[in-house]
Amino acid sequence: MRLAVLAFLALSACASVPMSEVPERRATQTDLPPMKVFAGRAQQAPARSNAEIARDFLELSFEMESGRQLPILTRFEGPIEVELRNAASSSLRNDLDRLIARLRREAGIDITLVKRSDTPEIVIETVSRRELQRYVPQAACFVVPRVAGWQDFKRNRRGAVTDWTSLRQREQVSVLIPRDVSPQEVRDCLHEEVAQALGPLNDLYRLHDSVFNDDNFHTVLTGFDMTILRAYYAPELRSGMTRDQVAAALPGILARINPAGQRSDPGTAARTPRSWIDAIEKALGPRASSSVRIDAARRAVAIAQTRGWRDNRLAFSQFALGRLIMPIDPRGATEAFLSAKQIYDSLPGHDVQSAHVAMQLSAFALSAGQANSAIGLVEGALPAAAESENAALLSTLLMIKAEALSLTGRRAEAAIVRLDSLGWARYGIGSDREVRSRLTEISALSPARTRF
Repeated sequence: MRLAVLAFLALSACASVPMSEVPERRATQTDLPPMKVFAGRAQQAPARSNAEIARDFLELSFEMESGRQLPILTRFEGPIEVELRNAASSSLRNDLDRLIARLRREAGIDITLVKRSDTPEIVIETVSRRELQRYVPQAACFVVPRVAGWQDFKRNRRGAVTDWTSLRQREQVSVLIPRDVSPQEVRDCLHEEVAQALGPLNDLYRLHDSVFNDDNFHTVLTGFDMTILRAYYAPELRSGMTRDQVAAALPGILARINPAGQRSDPGTAARTPRSWIDAIEKALGPRASSSVRIDAARRAVAIAQTRGWRDNRLAFSQFALGRLIMPIDPRGATEAFLSAKQIYDSLPGHDVQSAHVAMQLSAFALSAGQANSAIGLVEGALPAAAESENAALLSTLLMIKAEALSLTGRRAEAAIVRLDSLGWARYGIGSDREVRSRLTEISALSPARTRF
């Protein structure tokens, strides 16, 4: 299930003047350029040892996000047909085509998108976000077993039909996603929920290179994720196997599909306690008051520090805290972001996470009139934003860079960068209105607005 967490973009909190003072020529772009989309690229193989991947596989595959244990492995046995219902846009179909092709090529899964099937193994259906969250308030999107679409889910949602722990084999699963959100958010839901429809149902906050992580930094399936799914559908495994049986088979499977991982095991991060998970989920949740969320974020930081973590869990705690206290304590937020970035920069393979923090820091630099610092932070983050196919992050970084360029007097260059940002924003942020709103929000950060 992809959580409906609060957005990490609270950039307007840095502005010190009313939005009505934003110069109109920046805020009311009338003709937006065509939507930009990613061409796709090969994902890097996981950098961890096979012994560590095997431990991750077992924890992902035999536990639920709630902590409930799964007694056996379940998967589809045989070819998998996928039916898409109520497709809201051409971008949804294009992104699904690309995902199916990647699953066939990179994970070796016999999966096919069909126009119509009497008994599709996976049903993907779009519904309105309001309707979806009426039934599952905390979810941006989710996956359920033994139902054939939205109406079937509503009829059976309270019974044992949708209980994953009672499955012996997967035969039909539904992926339910919102249709009235940005193309990127739809794509992100496709990747995470289809992956869980096929394989592991758990998310682990310690995984820095995976969509099986509720921090939502990775939005498309990574090389690690494809390795997990390839192992999940290895011929040595089958539905009904116990954890011990799967554990015995994994070393041979991983040696075959990931020979680069056959090296000494550097060890793995300690298991994440429920107290930290509860604190971070409270901090990110949309329903608690801001003071409750801030207290929860501080509690997550304290737990991470007490346990001596110096990994992405401590960094994410600091990142969440910085985002939450930004409106009331900009200096404290900056310190939290700097702490998070220092940790992320020290860890291999955390470029995406560093890019998210750099976006927040570049916004602060822009609002302080430090244009060159903002440009440097943005340029350092752009490669990771593009490589991770995160158009929302990419467009926001480019908007910040455009404002910083304008602040240095490089207006022609700024206009080109701003136009580029809008093409990515149409995919990553959504409607024309939302794109213009983000442009206005970024524009409001620049001290240059006070001169109009």
